[in-house]
Amino acid sequence: MACFLVPTSTAIVTTVIRKKIPEKYHINWLNSMLWGGVVMLAVEHISHGEIVLYPPFLTAGLAEVFPEMLRVGVPMTLSIFLIWGIMVTVAVRMSKKAEYVEA
Repeated sequence: MACFLVPTSTAIVTTVIRKKIPEKYHINWLNSMLWGGVVMLAVEHISHGEIVLYPPFLTAGLAEVFPEMLRVGVPMTLSIFLIWGIMVTVAVRMSKKAEYVEA
């Protein structure tokens, strides 16, 4: 129910620092992946009643929230970073290959 908080905080940080990241790293891809996942998870959690639109927002206590963030949210966010890293690596290699073919 709180697993989306980890990618949310990560997405906030990457959105704030995006202008400091060189273009070749395609930080916009990472932001799109993070924010898309956050929206999808928030809608899913709202539809299942795990999040409510009034305080305290989360229907579980802190004893359930933190373990879920560590068990689900952290691996999910790391997976997004891994996929983004693979995408950037492929994009860099393809651009180098295109430069080699043109020369």
